[in-house]
Amino acid sequence: MIVFELICHDDHRFEAWFGSTMDFERQAGTPLLTCPVCGSGEIRKAPAGLHTARRKGRDSSADLSVDQVTAQDHVAAFPPIEQLWSAIRKVVEGAENVGERFPEEARRIYYGEAPRRSIRGRASREESEALRDEGIDVMQLPVLPTEDIN
Repeated sequence: MIVFELICHDDHRFEAWFGSTMDFERQAGTPLLTCPVCGSGEIRKAPAGLHTARRKGRDSSADLSVDQVTAQDHVAAFPPIEQLWSAIRKVVEGAENVGERFPEEARRIYYGEAPRRSIRGRASREESEALRDEGIDVMQLPVLPTEDIN
């Protein structure tokens, strides 16, 4: 597995796991790869960071180089993908499915016209942005192409 730091056209940064660089390239520009904050499909790899390495007897400023981080370095820092999907599945299973009525129902809950509860459903990118503009926190959750969690 390879972890890439990605960025969308609205400069939202996030990480995603891929089996290979080719997997990233195949998914880029498709509905499989979207920003989890705004839903944008315009995703690119974020520039790699820089680091300095100290070597005995040398000025550290002479050792500025591109940071080369392998997926193995990240494995210890992140839980296995199965645990992440399990956590997402728990959130989804615990929420009421309101389907296409999601934007309307989210507003009703936010403005106190309906009981507070977890809901899930469908909203377009524009509808999600409008909800966020009103101060309503919504989040796009990924769906595996082989699963229908609705």
